[in-house]
Amino acid sequence: MAGSTAGGQQGERTAFATHLRAAIATSGLSLDRIQARLRARGVVVSVTALSYWQSGKRQPERQSSLSAVRTLEEILDVPAGSLLGLLPPPRPRGGAGKRHAGGEPMTFPREVLQPLLDKVGAPDALERQHPLKLVGLHDLCEIAADGGQRAVTARAVFQAGADGQDRWLLVYTQDDPAAGPPDLHAVRNCRIGRAEVDVAHGLIVAELVFDRPIDRGETHLIEYTLTNGGPPYPECRNTYYREFRRPVREYLLEVRFAPGTAPDRCWQYARNGTTNTRRPLKLDGGDGVHAVALDFGPGVFGIDWD
Repeated sequence: MAGSTAGGQQGERTAFATHLRAAIATSGLSLDRIQARLRARGVVVSVTALSYWQSGKRQPERQSSLSAVRTLEEILDVPAGSLLGLLPPPRPRGGAGKRHAGGEPMTFPREVLQPLLDKVGAPDALERQHPLKLVGLHDLCEIAADGGQRAVTARAVFQAGADGQDRWLLVYTQDDPAAGPPDLHAVRNCRIGRAEVDVAHGLIVAELVFDRPIDRGETHLIEYTLTNGGPPYPECRNTYYREFRRPVREYLLEVRFAPGTAPDRCWQYARNGTTNTRRPLKLDGGDGVHAVALDFGPGVFGIDWD
């Protein structure tokens, strides 16, 4: 059933791309001219995004992109709805198991994750209580001009609950497995140890080995980055979040948008047990937005936008 559904949606995306490409050719307008006309009507779409739409590499999914298609129909002088009607329903936002802190994942299928854990020498990671406690985390998520995720930089502070702690296990995936997993780089106070990748699921399991072991009560700060290739950059479905299996004292999340592409509205959201909260956020002067969670978890905390 999943294969049939995927095949049907691919056909619909091809139909949209084919009709858009034909409409652009008939109009005689270059992508630069189309972009300029969109901008004159208050619609910001990059030339790269237009190129991906007509080639079928990407499809419009965000509300702002769907609004842009409506304007495109006017500019290209095609019947209203003739292009929008070729798009499949948008995928669900906030795919399960996106980004995890706390060493153990919450929602990865065990049959997918366990072989990777075995290969990095952590076969019991799903059961054991890790002697390192995550006390502070700062994520900076960078969104590219095409709306995809360009990079994430994370700074994490750990406190040891036992002597001789020298590594942390990172489990990471993203909403767009077709784009492949990002490149993982150690930036400060750590190095990459054993690492395994499941390309089909866009999943990384890697050891972040500290530059020195720490003993009970000591803290250690590390920094690492996850960088995607592009454009096109992996689709992030207008959201970034972390899942925490255990409480974290402080979590700071920043989302920074490419210049001139900041959305009109952003929200922070949290799911903690059966409680769901959501509130609007204001953009700062640097095309960014941030949210802070204190003494949070277990649960999910993130930012989304439209």
